[in-house]
Amino acid sequence: MGNDDHPPLFVTKSAKGRTLFRFYALIILVCTCLIFVYRLSYIPAKQEAGRWAWVGLFLSELWFCFYWFLTMIVRWNPICRCTFKDRLSHRYEKVLPGIDILVCTANPLIEPPAMVINTVLSVMAYDYPSEKLSVYLSDDGGSELTFYAMLEAARFSKFWLPFCKKFKVEPRSPEAYFRTAVQSLGEPFKAKEWSTMKKLYEDMKKRVETTTKQGQLSEGIRQEHKGFSEWTFVASQYDHQTILQILIDGRDPKAVDIEGQTLPTLVYLAREKRPQYHHNFKPGAMNALIRVSSRISNGPIILNVDCDMYSNNSQSVRDALCFFMDEEKGHEFGFVQFPQAMENLTKNDIYSNSFHVMKMVELPGFDGNGGSSYVGSGCFHRRETLRGKRYNKEHKADWKNWINKLEVRESASVLEETCNVLASCTYEENTQWGKEMGLKYGCRLDDIITGLAIQCRGWRSIYFNPKRSGFLGVAPTTLLESLIQQKGWCEGGFQIFASSYCPLVNGHKNIPLKLQLSYCPYMLWAANCLPTLYYVTVPSIFLLRGISLFPEISNPWALPFISVIFIHRAYSLGEFVLCGGTLLGWWNDQRMWLFKRMTSYFFAFFNVILKLLGFSQLTFTITTKVADDDVSQRYEQEVMEFSTSSPMFTILATLAMLNAFCFAGGMKRVIVDVQTLVSEPFILQILLCGLLVLINIPVYQGLFLRKDNGRMPTSVTYLSIMCALLVCTIALY
Repeated sequence: MGNDDHPPLFVTKSAKGRTLFRFYALIILVCTCLIFVYRLSYIPAKQEAGRWAWVGLFLSELWFCFYWFLTMIVRWNPICRCTFKDRLSHRYEKVLPGIDILVCTANPLIEPPAMVINTVLSVMAYDYPSEKLSVYLSDDGGSELTFYAMLEAARFSKFWLPFCKKFKVEPRSPEAYFRTAVQSLGEPFKAKEWSTMKKLYEDMKKRVETTTKQGQLSEGIRQEHKGFSEWTFVASQYDHQTILQILIDGRDPKAVDIEGQTLPTLVYLAREKRPQYHHNFKPGAMNALIRVSSRISNGPIILNVDCDMYSNNSQSVRDALCFFMDEEKGHEFGFVQFPQAMENLTKNDIYSNSFHVMKMVELPGFDGNGGSSYVGSGCFHRRETLRGKRYNKEHKADWKNWINKLEVRESASVLEETCNVLASCTYEENTQWGKEMGLKYGCRLDDIITGLAIQCRGWRSIYFNPKRSGFLGVAPTTLLESLIQQKGWCEGGFQIFASSYCPLVNGHKNIPLKLQLSYCPYMLWAANCLPTLYYVTVPSIFLLRGISLFPEISNPWALPFISVIFIHRAYSLGEFVLCGGTLLGWWNDQRMWLFKRMTSYFFAFFNVILKLLGFSQLTFTITTKVADDDVSQRYEQEVMEFSTSSPMFTILATLAMLNAFCFAGGMKRVIVDVQTLVSEPFILQILLCGLLVLINIPVYQGLFLRKDNGRMPTSVTYLSIMCALLVCTIALY
C-alpha cells in the first residue's frame, strides 16, 4: 500500500501464533466429532432410564459445537494496525479537518456532572489545533446542575488546556491525571504550576459536587449566565423546550486561554422533550447533536463518546485520521472504532469487565473478516456516512483543498435561536432520521445496527487498538450491575438476530459472508442460556439418581470428553494470560461466563421471545456510575456483592445449592457402592458437578459464611435451599 511519493499512513499486519491456534481448533473439532459418534452410537433404549436426558445432552453439545464454530470464524484471521502520525503531520498539518466531538449524558444522579465534565475536558485537550475542535454535550436529563458543571468546565479549560500542552499531560482528564500523577520535585517552576493547577481543579470539583449534592443552584450562580433563565420554563426532565447554549464560541477572538490561544467550541444541548413524543433515548440524542453540529461547525469527522468514557490518549484523533486521510485506502473507511477499556478494574477483575480476549483476539479477528462493528462510544465517523451517503469508489476527499462548505457568519446568540428547531420533537417527523440517516431507532443496540447499515452501504470500517488505550470508562462494581448490563447487551443482540436487521438478512450480498457470520456469536449470546442450564442441572440430577450420562473413565470413549475439556480450557487460560490477564482473573472470567449464561442470557432470551409475541417491551437502562463507600471497598477487596434481592441471585443460589446436594449424594453413592467405585461410571459426572461446586464457592460464602452487608439476603438463602431440596426430592422419588 502507498507509493514513493505518498508512503502509507497506516499498515496492516496479520497476528502471530496462528499455526498453534489452528492446530488447537483441529484437535477440538476431531474430538467433538468423536463425542457425537459416541452419543449417537450409545443412545439408551426406550425402556432405559435417562434416554431423554441423553438426547438433551446431545442437542446441547450440538449447539455448543455450532457456537464454537462461529467463534472460530471470528478468531481465524485477526489483524493489527499501526499508524504513522509523523507522516500525517508532515503532509497535512496545515489542512487538518475539523473534528466534532459528541458526548451524551442522561441522568445527573447516575452520571455525576463532575464525571461528565472530566470527559469533556479530556476531549477538549486533544493534541490537535483547538480552532478545529468542537465539543457538544447532549444532556438528556435536561439538568441545570449539568449545565452549571459545563459552565465551570468552560472556565477551567482556559487554564487546563495550556497546562496539558505545555507539560504533555497524559491522561487529559484532570481527575484521572491528578489521581495518578506525582508532583515533580526536581523542577520548582513545574512543581508550582502543578500545585496551582491541582488546587484550581479541586476547587472547581468541590463547587460542582457541592451543588450537585444540594440538588439546586443558588441565586448567585443563576446570575452568572443567561442560560440559567431557560430553566424557568422547564416543567420536568421529560417536558421542556430545547435548551441550546454556546458556552465557548471558537470563532470569537476573545475565546482564548490564559496564553492567548484559541479555545475549542463548546456547546450544551438539552433537546426538546414532550410527553406525547418518543425521544428514542441515546440514538435520538445523537441525531440531534449531528444536526446541531452540522449547523454550527460542520466538521467532516465526528467522534462520539459516552460521558463516562474519557480520553486517555491525546493522540487518538491523529490516529483515526491516519486511516481516513490515507491516500490509497482512506476513502473506503466509514468509521474507526477504538476498544472500550475500563479504568476501575481490580487486579483479578472479579466481574470480568476487562474483556481482554475480546479486545485483543476477537475484535481484531472481526476486523480481519471485513471490518469492525460500531459499539457506541470511542468511534470516529465520517459525517457523510451518518447522513446516509453510500460509498462511491470514484469519490475521494481532497483533504489539502478541503474547505468547510458551511461558512457560519451568524453570532452565537443567533445560532442558538436558529438551531433550536433542529433539536425539536417534531423535526424528524416524515424524514429519514432514525431510518436511513443518523443512528437507527427501534433496537436496544442501535450502535450495532447503525454500523451494520453503514457497512451495507459499501463503507469499510477499522478496529484500532493502540498500546495506550484511547478511552477509559467505568466498569460496574457489583455483580448485579454487571449482570444487568450483560442482560441489556444480550437482549439487544438477540433482538437484532430475530429481526430484519439480522446480519444474515440485512447483510446478504452487501457485506462478505464471513463478516455476516462474525456478528452472529454476539447476536446469539442469549441463546446459550438453554444448553448451559441443561448441562448445569441435568447431569447433576442424574448423578443423584445414579444414572450415568457419560462413558466410564476407563472407556476409550471418555478420551474425547477429557480432551475437549482440558485442551479447550488450557488454551483459554494461555490466551487469557497472554492478553494481559492473571491466573485468578481467568478463573473469575470462567465464573462470570457461567453466571451470565445462567442469568443475564436467560432473562434476555425470554424477554425477547415475549416481546416478539407482543407480551412485553424492551426498556433502556443506564448503569450507575457511582457506588457507596461500603460497596466500593468490597469491590476493591474483590469480594462479590450479593446485597440485593434479585431473581438473578435466586437462580444462582438455587443452582449452587442443587449442585452441592447432588455432589454430596453422588460421592456418597460412589463411596458406599463398591461395584460403582470399581466400574467408575460416574467419574465424569462427579468431576463436572464438583467443578460447578468449586466455581460457586463465592455463592456459598455469601449464603452461609459472610456477615458483612454484601452477603446474600436471607430471603434468597431460604428460597434457594427450599427450591434445591424440592428438585432433589422430585428427582429421587
